[in-house]
Amino acid sequence: MEKILKDISYLSILIGEAVATKGQIENNWLGFKPATSNEIKQTEQRLGLKLPEDYISFLKVTNGFAVSNNIEPSFLPVQDIKYLRDIDPFIIEAYGFLEELERAIFITGSDEEQHFFLIHPKKDGEKWRYWKFANWYPGEHEFENLESYFKDVFEFLNKIADED
Repeated sequence: MEKILKDISYLSILIGEAVATKGQIENNWLGFKPATSNEIKQTEQRLGLKLPEDYISFLKVTNGFAVSNNIEPSFLPVQDIKYLRDIDPFIIEAYGFLEELERAIFITGSDEEQHFFLIHPKKDGEKWRYWKFANWYPGEHEFENLESYFKDVFEFLNKIADED
């Protein structure tokens, strides 16, 4: 996970796509200090669940992540994530045909046009689901896991870099 995040940071800053602080740009790193085990555990207790291992791996590299380009969301620090139903119940109502949104954990910036959700499994033994969601993008865009999402972001940044 750390390598793909570093690659995204470097390329995004190089081609001028990042929305980042001066310090992040100087360090070629869109991340932040890693989350502590205690911060992760407290959030799991607050949400009443065990977060997926790949998301925990992400948090142990960086507790949040800045915007890498104009169509990707930023990622929140673990202590700020919440169920979507607690942040914006209108989205659940508007997209009522997507029952998964009832179990969606909102892990990205709320004032952005695009979001990324972790969908908690409905039953034991089911896998977590990973959705990118935007009002301007019909439906959900599902990823196999968090790393596959970040690989997709990196490929997109490479396309932008090739166009320059």
